[in-house]
Amino acid sequence: MSIRLGDTAPNFQSVSSAGDIDFYNYLGNSWGILFSHPADYTPVCTTELGVTSKLKSEFDKRDTKVIALSVDEVEDHQNWIKDINETQNTTVQFPIIADKDRKVSELYDFIHPNASATATVRSLLIIDPDKKVRLIITYPASTGRNFTEILRVLDSLQLVDSHKIATPADWVYGDDVIVPPAVSTEDARNIFPKGVTEIKPYLRYTPQPNT
Repeated sequence: MSIRLGDTAPNFQSVSSAGDIDFYNYLGNSWGILFSHPADYTPVCTTELGVTSKLKSEFDKRDTKVIALSVDEVEDHQNWIKDINETQNTTVQFPIIADKDRKVSELYDFIHPNASATATVRSLLIIDPDKKVRLIITYPASTGRNFTEILRVLDSLQLVDSHKIATPADWVYGDDVIVPPAVSTEDARNIFPKGVTEIKPYLRYTPQPNT
């Protein structure tokens, strides 16, 4: 199954390091991040889960729940978490799905046979409160993810949902944003009281509305 932007993220039930999981129940009305890992006890994955754990307060601020996945057993996950806590100086509090039968990996297209016939690639999905897939990023197994970028995209998506804007290249929270083409400059000047700067008729900036 191939999942694309705008699709409804499929629900699933699975065992995890934190017990039985129903994905939809776990997410509730929050945003969610589902990310896969090639295997337990691997160095890049260990650093990724450590960073994710340390960013818990940042995800909490964005009302976002994270959940990881690997194709190893629950016992492996639980023992690996001890290593992560020790080596990354953190305390992992989010679940890691034990996808030994690869049902979730196949449901979410996390196994790319030309990369590996058995291990999952480093895929990450951002899912909104309506269970719609809003971001898909896939890295090769050898490259760790940039979680600063994940937070940046979360900020952008949540801002876009609240205001009629888009965010430019390299935007970070607090920077000017873009007035989308569907909004006329005249309407934009009414919608955005902080002002609108027109570079070209199709390229218009306004200060971030909620700062």
